[in-house]
Parts: sequence; C-alpha cells; structure tokens
Amino acid sequence: MNQKEIKELIEFLIEKDIAEFELERGDVKVRIKRAAPEPQQPVERIISVPTPVPAVHMPVAHAPSAAPPMHPAAPPAAPEKKEDLHMVKSPMVGTYYESPSPGSPPFVKPGDSIEIGQLLCIVEAMKLMNEIESDVAGEVVQCLVKNGQPIEYGQDLFAIRAKK
Repeated sequence: MNQKEIKELIEFLIEKDIAEFELERGDVKVRIKRAAPEPQQPVERIISVPTPVPAVHMPVAHAPSAAPPMHPAAPPAAPEKKEDLHMVKSPMVGTYYESPSPGSPPFVKPGDSIEIGQLLCIVEAMKLMNEIESDVAGEVVQCLVKNGQPIEYGQDLFAIRAKK
C-alpha cells in the first residue's frame, strides 16, 4: 500500500465520519484512529424579559373607554412593500462581505444600477469565498445585512427594484 492509497483511505474515512479503521493485507497492516472532535462548550444565552410595571390606581372623574393595547417592540423594518421588490437570498450559510478586501469599496450600494450576473457580494463558507451574482437587472434599493455579519441559508441580502 503506497502513500497515495493511504491518503485516499484517510479522506474517505473523514468523509464517512468513521473514527477507527483497521486493514490487513498480507504482511501489511494499517490501523487508522481519528481523535474525537472536542465537545463544544455550551453557549450561555441571556434572554431579557420585560418586567411588568405595577399599575397605580388613582381616583379619576371618568375612566377612559379602553386602554391602548401594549405591543412588543416591532422587528427591524424590512424594505417597504409599496412596490414589488426582488429579494436576493443567500444560497448558503456563511459570512457576508460587501467588498473584495477590507478597505475596498463595496461591490454595490443602494441606488446602483445592476445587470444580471453582476457581482453583488461574497459569502465565505468553510474558508471558501463564494461570489453572489444578481439574478435580475435593476436598481439596488437596500442592502439588508452588514459587512462581516454571519448569514443563514435563504436570508434576504438585497432588495432590488427590477427593470421592467
């Protein structure tokens, strides 16, 4: 068994997530044992829950008909849906980058006119830089993520007003 075959065997074991393997061919014996990945430390999450404020009862001449309902804080506003905007979504989980390198100008910014296939951003996933291109021609209305922000699969990245 040569070095190339051993390397291919190791890559196969990693791909199939096999922790231990032993092979014996004639007078050659190969035993491969991978170390178990270190367990991840649990992430402590702190959740802030608003504390109810006790009501103060004061005599009044007339009571209001109904108190306005309390609403939790609204999530950040998405681009307004006055018009039908095309949303460019992330094709993968990774880290969003607006420019090819730190200090460089962004590939696109709101107000820019873009064409189909034009580079919009880079998503880094597993140390690979994946170029995200526009699938419509039009005008960039809004960039929905910040540079260096972790993003999820299917997350909206850009709102684009498509050309008609």
